[in-house]
Amino acid sequence: MPVTIKDIAKAAGVSHTTVSRALRGHSAISAETTARIRKLAQEMGYTPSAVAQSLLAQRTRTIGLVITTTADPFTVQVVGGVEYVAQTAGYSVFLSSSHNDPDREIAVVETFHRRRVDAIIVTSSRLGSLYKSRLDKIQVPIVLINNQEEGEYLYSVAVDDVQGAQLGVQHLIELGHRRIGYVGLTNRPKSNRRRRQGYETAMKNAGLPLDPSLIFSPIPDHDIFERGHETLEQILQRNVTAVFCYNDLTAIGLSLACRDRGIAVPERLSIVGFDDIDAAMYVTPPLTTVHQPRFELGQLAMEMVLDLLNGQEVQDKTVACHLEVRGSTAPPAH
Repeated sequence: MPVTIKDIAKAAGVSHTTVSRALRGHSAISAETTARIRKLAQEMGYTPSAVAQSLLAQRTRTIGLVITTTADPFTVQVVGGVEYVAQTAGYSVFLSSSHNDPDREIAVVETFHRRRVDAIIVTSSRLGSLYKSRLDKIQVPIVLINNQEEGEYLYSVAVDDVQGAQLGVQHLIELGHRRIGYVGLTNRPKSNRRRRQGYETAMKNAGLPLDPSLIFSPIPDHDIFERGHETLEQILQRNVTAVFCYNDLTAIGLSLACRDRGIAVPERLSIVGFDDIDAAMYVTPPLTTVHQPRFELGQLAMEMVLDLLNGQEVQDKTVACHLEVRGSTAPPAH
């Protein structure tokens, strides 16, 4: 049986209250008595109850983390960043998936609330506009990573989608491409719009026309292979020489479709992705992509949570991207 405070009190010949106070370092207990009780507790193999400590402190030292899905390669390093900061600070992380379903997302958040987590972090939220109105009921800090909804929300950490997309498209323009397409993803409305904005800004800055026929929106429910083949057919019809894709999975699907059709990448079609997931380095050719600092996003979100729990004021944070140039881009063939 686990050693209890009552066991220590019996062995030390003192009251249960004295032992409890000594273990907490209460000023009412002398230094000598405190040292003797703590030594005895260690010798007896006493382990403090996390539940009892949380009741006393009114903190559970747990954080709820909502991700889209464990299959999403974007989330792996985000989770790693959250856990790194959380564990260093003595917090545990509960993980659950929303599967990009708004109803499931709010259900997970409310489940975490019932489990008395101290704060909640949500990645790629579809419900950002609702959290502020629900805060009075939830009553714990909520930090959103790359929020996908319009409207007011409480606290957020996000990558600079516009700046990142501009980097990717500027790279293609500098290589000499003029017929550049944008392959979006409509089930991520906010970041899709901002990345398209970055695409359009880069095109305008270069004096290139914005052609609506070069904006491609594959069906998001299709897998990456279906999306890739669907988009490639449209691209070939419009004499596009390069594309900037919403994310790496979309870019990889397009690259695989090119391989199946015998379309050379980058000789016939240059492809740029966004995220820099691990797989981007291992496809053939390796994918040129906008690097999103996923581990840092997780770290910043958890650091913001700790600041909020300590009563500090925080401000929303935006993180810059950089471009990783690999083998999927080259000057257009003449």
